Amino acid sequence: MAPASGISLDPWFDNYADRASGLSASEVRALFAVASRPEVVSLAGGMPFVAALPVDKVQQSLARVMENSGHAALQYGSGQGLPALREHIIDVMALEGIRAGVDDVVVTTGSQQALDLVSKLFINPGDVILAESPSYVGAMGVFSSYQASVEHVAMDDEGMIPHALEERITSLRAAGKTIKFVYLIPNFQNPAGVTLSATRRLEILDIAHHHGVLIVEDNPYGLLWFDQPPPAAIRSVDDAGVIYLGSFSKTFAPGFRVGWVVAPHGIREKLVLASEAAILSPSSFSQMVLSDYFEHQDWRAQIDTFRGLYRERRDTMAEALKAHLPAISHTMPTGGFYLWLSLPEELNSKEMLPRAITELVAYTPGTAFFANGEGRSNIRLAFCYPEPAFITEGVRRLSRVIAEELELAATFGPRTTDVQASSRGDGPPPDVA
Repeated sequence: MAPASGISLDPWFDNYADRASGLSASEVRALFAVASRPEVVSLAGGMPFVAALPVDKVQQSLARVMENSGHAALQYGSGQGLPALREHIIDVMALEGIRAGVDDVVVTTGSQQALDLVSKLFINPGDVILAESPSYVGAMGVFSSYQASVEHVAMDDEGMIPHALEERITSLRAAGKTIKFVYLIPNFQNPAGVTLSATRRLEILDIAHHHGVLIVEDNPYGLLWFDQPPPAAIRSVDDAGVIYLGSFSKTFAPGFRVGWVVAPHGIREKLVLASEAAILSPSSFSQMVLSDYFEHQDWRAQIDTFRGLYRERRDTMAEALKAHLPAISHTMPTGGFYLWLSLPEELNSKEMLPRAITELVAYTPGTAFFANGEGRSNIRLAFCYPEPAFITEGVRRLSRVIAEELELAATFGPRTTDVQASSRGDGPPPDVA
C-alpha cells in the first residue's frame, strides 16, 4: 500500500511479495556508520581480530592454489562443497565430539546461508521458532524474512532453562501454533556470552524428543574457549534430531565466507538442492584456499592464538567494568566475543546510544536481540576487535554516558519510548543489522 500522500518513493512497492515485509532496515544503522570513524571506540561489532592471522601463510595458500589448481579454483564446483574441505571440517567437528562422514557435510556461504536454507526448508508463514532470550539478531532477521514468529525462552547463566522450554512448547501447542524448531547458540552465546550446561543440553534434547521438535544448533564460537572446552556439542549426542551449523568466520576469517551444516540424511539432501537453487555452488576458490591452509599450517595452534588474544581482551573489559562501572552487573563469558550488561531499569540502551556516539563510544542496544521489544535495559559489548587499551578507554567513556543518563533520569524520570510501546504491542520491535 502506497503512503497516504499518494507519493511513493518506490514505484514497485505494491509488487513485493508478502514476505518482503519481514525485511527491515536497522533503526541505528546510521549511528553505526558514524561509529566506524577512527576516533570512536566501537564495542558494538562482533568482528574477529583477523590481524592475528598470519597473512604470509595465507598468501602461501593462495599462491599454491593458483599455481596448482588455478582453473578449478575459478570454476563452478559441487553444490555440496569440495570433499577435501569437508574432510577438514570433520576434523574440526571431532574436537567437539561430533562423528560425521564426508557425505554428511554441506558447505555453505557462511553459516548465515545455512540459517537461510534451513528456514527456507521448514518455515511457513505464521510458524513459530523458539529461541533463547536474548538471541542472535541475524538469525531472527532470517526467521522474520520467512514470516515466522520468534518466541523467546528464558535463560540464565547456564543457558536456556529446560522447564521454561517445556512450558513454552505446551502453551504454544495448546494455542494451536506450529513449532518448527528450537534455535540454540549453546557455546558463549551471542549476545549474552553464556554457555549451555552439559546437564541442560541433555534435558533440552529429551524435551525436543518428547515433543517431536527439531533442534538447530548454531556453533560459531565453540572452539574459542579460554580455560576449558565447553560441553560436547548437542549433535554429538543425537544425529537424528539436530541440525548443526558451523563456520570458519570466527576461527579463521569471515572474508572467505565459508560455513557448513550437518543434518539428518533427508534434510541434508534437501539442503543441497536448496543451496544449488540459491547459489549453484559455494566458492571453489575460498574452499580450496581454506583446504590448503588446513593441510599445510598448524590450524590448531592458530586457534590457540585467537583464544589467548580474546581471553586477554575479555579480562581487560571485565577489569574496566569493575573499575568504572562497579554497580553494573554483567555476564562473564568463558569464551567467545561478548559480555551482556544489565543496566538500571530507568535507563534505555537504545535511546542512550546517540549520547554514547557523541562521547565517541559505540555498543549494541539490547533491543536488537529480542523479537518482542524487550532488552531496553541491556547492552551487548564486544571485546573481540579493539586493542586492550581501546577497550579500557571505551568502557571509561561508556561509564560517563551512563552516569549522565542516570542524572537525567533522576531529574526528569525515565523516558517513554517506542521500545516500551512495542512491548505493549503498539508497534513493531526495533532491530539492528
